[in-house]
Amino acid sequence: MNETMQLPLLRERFCRRERRSVAAVREFTREAVTDWGFRARVDDVLVCVSELATNALLHGVPPGRGYLVRLRLEAEGCVLRVEVHDSGGGVPAVRRPDGESGRGLVLVDALADRWGVGERDPGKIVWCAFTRSRRPGVKV
Repeated sequence: MNETMQLPLLRERFCRRERRSVAAVREFTREAVTDWGFRARVDDVLVCVSELATNALLHGVPPGRGYLVRLRLEAEGCVLRVEVHDSGGGVPAVRRPDGESGRGLVLVDALADRWGVGERDPGKIVWCAFTRSRRPGVKV
């Protein structure tokens, strides 16, 4: 029997520390998610990418650094993983919204099947994962 190994699909993008970068990241993600057959989750993924990129813009890049974010998208089998890398300190956590802010990770927590924070030097990686089609109550 001849089995071929299927490698994960991967796309990356670096964006400048500018507000318009969030829209560029969203469009880049939309194209990948559609190409890779995750159409049923595209809205959830785009909201999460927008929130994570915005958080990186506002909180994750110390002044004087040139890049907003490194976005890494990887699809393997029926799971899509989104990573946003930044050079800032701190550990993001879901918190109670305060006026106009604080809703980003609340949305990510509600829409993604899983999410978390990893280390990098300097900074951190905030990631979230999605199955190809959402199954209520099932976490990847």
